[in-house]
Amino acid sequence: MEEKKFQPYIPADKVMPEFTVVSVILGAILAIVFGGANAYLGLKVGMTVSASIPAAVISMGVIRKILKRDSILENNMVQTIGSAGESVAAGAIFTLPALFMWADDGLCDVPSLVQIGLIALCGGVLGVLLMVPLRKALIVKEHGVLAYPEGQACAEVLIAGEEGGAKASTVFTGLGIAALYKFIADGLKLFPSEVDYSIPAYKGAGIGMDVLPALAGVGYICGPKVSSYLFAGGTLAWFVVMPLIALFGSDLIIYPVKDMTIAELWAAKGTWGLWSNYVKYIGAGAVATGGILSLIKSLPLIVRTFKEAIGGYGKNGAGSLRTEQDLSMKVLGVGVLLVALALWLLPSIPLNFFSALIVIIFGFFFATVSSRMVGLIGSSNNPVSGMAIATLLISTMLLKATGTDGIEGMVAAITIGSLICIIAAIAGDTSQDLKTGFLVGATPKKQQMGELLGCVISALAVGGILYLLNAAWTYGGKELPAAQASLMKMVVEGVMGGNLPWALVFVGVFIALVVEILGVPVMPFAIGLYLPIHLSTPIMAGGLLRFYMEKRKYANEKEKKDTVQSGVLYTSGLIAGEGIVGILLAVFAVIPMGVSAVTGDPLTLGEKISMVSPDGFLGGSFAGLGNIGGLVFFAILLASVYFFARKSAKSSDK
Repeated sequence: MEEKKFQPYIPADKVMPEFTVVSVILGAILAIVFGGANAYLGLKVGMTVSASIPAAVISMGVIRKILKRDSILENNMVQTIGSAGESVAAGAIFTLPALFMWADDGLCDVPSLVQIGLIALCGGVLGVLLMVPLRKALIVKEHGVLAYPEGQACAEVLIAGEEGGAKASTVFTGLGIAALYKFIADGLKLFPSEVDYSIPAYKGAGIGMDVLPALAGVGYICGPKVSSYLFAGGTLAWFVVMPLIALFGSDLIIYPVKDMTIAELWAAKGTWGLWSNYVKYIGAGAVATGGILSLIKSLPLIVRTFKEAIGGYGKNGAGSLRTEQDLSMKVLGVGVLLVALALWLLPSIPLNFFSALIVIIFGFFFATVSSRMVGLIGSSNNPVSGMAIATLLISTMLLKATGTDGIEGMVAAITIGSLICIIAAIAGDTSQDLKTGFLVGATPKKQQMGELLGCVISALAVGGILYLLNAAWTYGGKELPAAQASLMKMVVEGVMGGNLPWALVFVGVFIALVVEILGVPVMPFAIGLYLPIHLSTPIMAGGLLRFYMEKRKYANEKEKKDTVQSGVLYTSGLIAGEGIVGILLAVFAVIPMGVSAVTGDPLTLGEKISMVSPDGFLGGSFAGLGNIGGLVFFAILLASVYFFARKSAKSSDK
């Protein structure tokens, strides 16, 4: 569809408040809140979700209901700035925790707040600047071809907000319920948040579920297809690969385990021993292959998209309609050059000229890949980690070949991977936001300024968030497995040291190739193969609930659409609520509160709140519910999604 034929909600000749003090302050707050929430979610489950929809709804609730201001473009600016925090956090937490893990091993210094902030800032700014020239080619020319699902959903929410409705209250309800649930489960520890079963008759197999709101929310938002791909990967790992390892290798010592047989490992650590020592390498091979396949398949699109972008960019300049104005090519060029010089010359960023050049080249490609991919599958499903892994494999080999090896090369490789991860994430987020702006009639130039501002705010906050979470639980542990960062660390160490268990990695490579041949999306399947099945099981439950909500009978199509969309809003609130309480629990976990009267060990505020004892809270009267108790509470949580989605949909009809 041609640009001149499309009429946005706010006409191009109408000027409304947009880039205001109110939108900047509220957007900055949401950038920090959703950045922290998504950092916690990503470190725990290995996935992040788009914050655009809840940010849009919250902005409406505050600006319209509380401040009594009436500008859809001001609301749009809030979500533009606010959603940047989630994207910067996503790129940072998938990679930078590897530096903390190496510091714990005594291999390098703990990264400073300045170092983390500068890496996040440079990656975020590059992601925006490299995406801006693509707006006309992807957002305008391919309107009606590329869906940009979160972008369209935000536009629908904002336009609906002009007429009122119950959408904001739905998100806040989900946020409150998830916050209470999370605090009861992991703060007061009234019931276990992780359910786990081994299957003695089927040695090596096991099943489990982290009965937490965010996972159910991820499954509902991603939908049954993506959830099933994740669950299929987990099923293959926990019901096929691990039993085969236990069956054929029971009396063998198989690398990387060096001091016990498989049978001894199984007896000592059960399913978790098999998963952490073997399946993770297989998953690494699958995820890396998925990233490389995505790159290969996207190369023709990369070339075509940038050719169209450069050819058509700048024809509608400053004198054109308000809805056609972008940041000038001069600003973009100078900005990219300054960031490149900062990557090369700033002592806090451990890169030289060659590695800074790698960042610019890979960033150029992956900003294009990400911008187009989110148009097809949405930001929540954007495989930025796959792009980072492909980058790490290539950049680590290049660094090693040019003499930058050892821990110096490993830190440089992770830094490159982190920058690419942030670039890809923020480019995808910027694309969704510009799509929303295109539909509602925002000024692209002001939105692009808002994205840059959001990146600056998020970069200032993300270092503190990473330090806080590491101090509370330590990356790579049970509470925060930091799956993606552990994978990045493992890939870099293996390539640089030449000691990857390549047999296991190649098993993952060829599993991914078989999945690709069968026509199944490789990235979600590979992530499911890599992560514990305890994460993909509740995600699958959320996906099945979405499937039921879409397939049940309704009076009309509008009722169906309103109910399903209300579920998206409610589950977005679930994700935000758990993430926020996760941050609070991290704070509680590092605040000292005296010593234990029983053991004499130091106590934190978190331990004081949960009243930790061998029998659990209140002498075990609630903790004794065990696995069944956790499943019951999770079932009630899922039922609440259905109840509030139906209630909100009915309210919107009135």
